[in-house]
Amino acid sequence: MELIEKSMANLFSQLGVASDDISIANFIELHGRMSGGMNLQDAAFWSPSQACFLRECLVLDAAWAPVVDELNAKLHRSTNVAGS
Repeated sequence: MELIEKSMANLFSQLGVASDDISIANFIELHGRMSGGMNLQDAAFWSPSQACFLRECLVLDAAWAPVVDELNAKLHRSTNVAGS
């Protein structure tokens, strides 16, 4: 059984999104203004299968959960900073 390192780049790969550092930074810049009340997996920019994967990671507290939480924080950060 092969274990995949749970990193931001590998999470993006799992989601089928470009996973190099520049692409991840661009994705966060583009989508990083989520309102505080919106759940990560409910954002309109995810496909149904991506949203399902993210939801399962969080609900099942899967090995991916810490990385998904990190992405969630990064996508909400702009609104949190502005509201401070």
